[in-house]
Amino acid sequence: MKGGHVFIKVCGLQTEEQIDSALALGYDAIGVVTYPKSRRFCPPERAAELAAYAGDRILSFVVGMTWADVREAAPAFDYVQIYEQRQLPNLALASKTEPPGDLACDYFFYDASAGSGEFRAFPAWIKACPGRVVVAGGLDPGNVCGVIRELAPFGVDVSSGVEKEGVKDFALMEAFIRAVRQCG
Repeated sequence: MKGGHVFIKVCGLQTEEQIDSALALGYDAIGVVTYPKSRRFCPPERAAELAAYAGDRILSFVVGMTWADVREAAPAFDYVQIYEQRQLPNLALASKTEPPGDLACDYFFYDASAGSGEFRAFPAWIKACPGRVVVAGGLDPGNVCGVIRELAPFGVDVSSGVEKEGVKDFALMEAFIRAVRQCG
């Protein structure tokens, strides 16, 4: 958390309108999921279209469990967010365990839920983890401030916490970003 600004990413976007909402509300980044078993799955060709639409207006992350899930769409995105330790120039490693010291990554996403959206307690080592640590997994407008106060992460990542019936909801997206900003 540098200078009081918490990095805020909204993940699981599937439409241009959702990107427009993220931009209008002031999110720092968006995520598009190309993991085939996710209920937020976006085919690689469509994911690349969304990345192109986002352009340089907002950071974009292609999200999957492994490199194989994201490989096809990866060139269109700023960052590759995967749950696999792999040397990539734009890696955002996601894991529920401490990252190895010898793996270079631009972001480290702590996510014990592995995309399930289940909220769990956070291990103490997160506070000491170097680099840009982004906390994910079950965050919503009601609990995000407590997490920020407890861990002081570089950023937070939300997906199911801003959905109604499995679809991104503008009012919940707005409530989430307001909760983060008012927390600082």
